[in-house]
Amino acid sequence: MRLSELTTLHIGGPIRRYVPVHDETALVAEVRRADEADEPLLVLGGGSNLVASDAPFEGTVVHVLDPVPAPALDASCEIGSGAAVDPSRAAPVEATCGGVTVEHFAGTSWDRAVQYAVDRELIGTEALSGIPGSVGATPVQNVGAYGQEVAQTITTVRTWDRHDRAIRTVFASDCGFGYRDSLFKRTPYEGAAPSATGRYVVLSVTFQHRQGDRSAPVRYAELARRLGVEVGERAPLRQVRETVLALRAAKGMVLLEGDHDTWSAGSFFTNPILPDGVAAALPADAPRFAAGEGLTKTSAAWLISHAGFDRGFAVGPHASLSTRHSLALTNRGGASSADLVELARAVQAGVEDRFGVRLEPEPVRLGVDL
Repeated sequence: MRLSELTTLHIGGPIRRYVPVHDETALVAEVRRADEADEPLLVLGGGSNLVASDAPFEGTVVHVLDPVPAPALDASCEIGSGAAVDPSRAAPVEATCGGVTVEHFAGTSWDRAVQYAVDRELIGTEALSGIPGSVGATPVQNVGAYGQEVAQTITTVRTWDRHDRAIRTVFASDCGFGYRDSLFKRTPYEGAAPSATGRYVVLSVTFQHRQGDRSAPVRYAELARRLGVEVGERAPLRQVRETVLALRAAKGMVLLEGDHDTWSAGSFFTNPILPDGVAAALPADAPRFAAGEGLTKTSAAWLISHAGFDRGFAVGPHASLSTRHSLALTNRGGASSADLVELARAVQAGVEDRFGVRLEPEPVRLGVDL
């Protein structure tokens, strides 16, 4: 088995030991086994946010997959029916005074979880439709798109603490959520062996939703235009999901067999958050969004395209920017990790030379220096 078979970039070297797991019990057992043996460990979900080296991974890859059997997604399930999402541990849908809570096992496909919510008129994740990967990865990166972040609906994250070798439930207020950031991303595992996975392994995530057939207020201008509403207004829940899926597909951001624009890790660079003085030096037409006191967020895609990197820009024959989205770095077939690194560095250098802004990669890097 190679990591290239498990990642959406289709890049990565051979794995010494590969273990697929479908439930919490097996996940914890395999993590404990690797840690007790002091061997390198990678806990992997959908592989959609990983840039891996072509060198062999001399450890264990624990691949966290959908529960077996996967939870049914028929719309006839009523709130409070107790539909399990992890066959090893009951995790019911519960109606509370604050809305409806739903717990998903970490291996559950993220888009499946979004569909689950929309089918039951549960509000708060509809604009996150079509994002590849698993539920367990979403709190780590504080996944977001089209004006929503998972931090807006997460209530608790159930984890395995590799340091204390105990199950820990982390409340949202303690998750340290920031822009594409969290406690889970920032806290490494201080073990004897090098680890590609942090201290906390996500076991399940609980979300709290309000009920209704209309979405949360639409915060993203492009999405609002497509929906025919003003920013801050609501739209039919299903229409938001369908529109987001269409927008993502047009940008090559929905996985499609044989489409090399989707052989990517999604948006490769985070949108820079700059001191106001630095942002003021950008061209007048550069996008600017308030990002806290004294801070301004701008668009990485805008910086890339205005630094002269057109869609489809390539360094060599195997890796290029997407032909549909300048923020995605793609494998055109046969790309190595070195090819992707060369492309990423060329874009970073060009943007820094033109605007004085250093772009930071978003994906997790395994044996890759960027």
